[in-house]
Amino acid sequence: MATIITYADWKQRMSKVILPKWTELPNFDLYMDQVLLLINETLQPLGVDPVTAAMINNYVKHKVILSPVKKKYQIMQLADIIVISLLKPSYPLDMIREGIDQVTATGYPKRAYDNFITELVKRLHHLDEPVQVSDQDLSGSLTVAAAQLIVDKLRTDELMRLNQAHIKPKQIEK
Repeated sequence: MATIITYADWKQRMSKVILPKWTELPNFDLYMDQVLLLINETLQPLGVDPVTAAMINNYVKHKVILSPVKKKYQIMQLADIIVISLLKPSYPLDMIREGIDQVTATGYPKRAYDNFITELVKRLHHLDEPVQVSDQDLSGSLTVAAAQLIVDKLRTDELMRLNQAHIKPKQIEK
């Protein structure tokens, strides 16, 4: 018999999600198959669609991430792929790249990535906490808003899935 997963179960699962900070990402070059394994294992607890080699090649082709050096990817590209994978369901690639560039313009990529991951994990662990944004720190507010967008998308997807499992649509009569 299949186990029925509730919204409370999903919230509990999200409260345990841990995403890697910059220093927890491999500090050595990876080939495509290693990148895919790492990224998909990292994002799997969130239930997002897996990343494919074709997707990463597309990011390179459209200059959303830097090209690999001798077919190897570095920590900067790994961080970008994680952020892109999380934001891609909500924004086109060029807007995501523009947002990353805006946030990293006022801080180092390591700091910007860590701030994003910290904010996202905080939002996942405290799903009902209100969002605070500030005119004083627009880059920080962009990070907060992007993290909340991801959480809202994950929550909406889960509620849709649960709703579909529990409610059978009625036929509209003509």
